[in-house]
Amino acid sequence: MELDASTLEINGHASDGRVDPTVLKNHGILLFDGVCNLCNGFVNFVIDNDKAAYFRMAALQSDEAAPYVDAFGIDAAAMDSVVLIENGQVYRKSTAALRVALHLPAPWPLAMAFLAVPRPLRDYIYDVVATNRYRWFGQRDACRMPSPDVDRHFL
Repeated sequence: MELDASTLEINGHASDGRVDPTVLKNHGILLFDGVCNLCNGFVNFVIDNDKAAYFRMAALQSDEAAPYVDAFGIDAAAMDSVVLIENGQVYRKSTAALRVALHLPAPWPLAMAFLAVPRPLRDYIYDVVATNRYRWFGQRDACRMPSPDVDRHFL
């Protein structure tokens, strides 16, 4: 993947220059449903455990996520999945969540063992939770705004 900000092309999608190539090269980008309480809980968990601030995050609904959504051809309307952009690849649903665990301290990388479970089964369970997340966990009226102490984790 070529990381020239002026002509950045990713997976056949031309970037408009708003995608930061340094962020793409050095960080995983985690996009999430900003009004979902379960998703915000996951983000808080990642922030609490990602001491090196490897991940840069943004709500799928946010202006900060828009350049990455556009550059990688992500359907932002389909907010039933967490999205991880890492090493030029886009991961969704259970695979995204498991790949996040890989970058967290022990014992969380052990969750990668679930990659042995066939993806259709993992994603089926993920989809059941995603479909019911608002009913089971509630939702917010607005996306989370990062406080200064966690700002380094956000785009």
